[in-house]
Amino acid sequence: MRVLLDAHALLWFVWGHPHLSSVAENLMAGADNELVLSTGTVWEIAIKVSLGKLTLAHPFEVFMERAIVENSLTVLPITVKHAAALTALPFHHRDPFDRLLAAQAIVEGIPIVSADLTFDAYGLNRVW
Repeated sequence: MRVLLDAHALLWFVWGHPHLSSVAENLMAGADNELVLSTGTVWEIAIKVSLGKLTLAHPFEVFMERAIVENSLTVLPITVKHAAALTALPFHHRDPFDRLLAAQAIVEGIPIVSADLTFDAYGLNRVW
């Protein structure tokens, strides 16, 4: 199964955090699943690090490269089609990164791995 990862899902998975649901953990650990990471999520994590809202054990670039390689993540670029879908989304979510993820999940036709219940308002498939 191909799934799009929300930032917290990725971080909690990499860190082995107890807030990650067992369903999400099993899905993300499954060898047959394709884990997709939006470039928007990479950007979101970078911004949080730069603002001091997120501390990583390694420098940002090292952390992200390791997370991508060690978890065989597919990085999903932001396309014009994704941005166009975003312009038509209702403002259920005010966070621009989460709105982008909703648009990408809709355009790509893939579920999103997230604890964020607000995604449900977009009618997409959220796994947690």
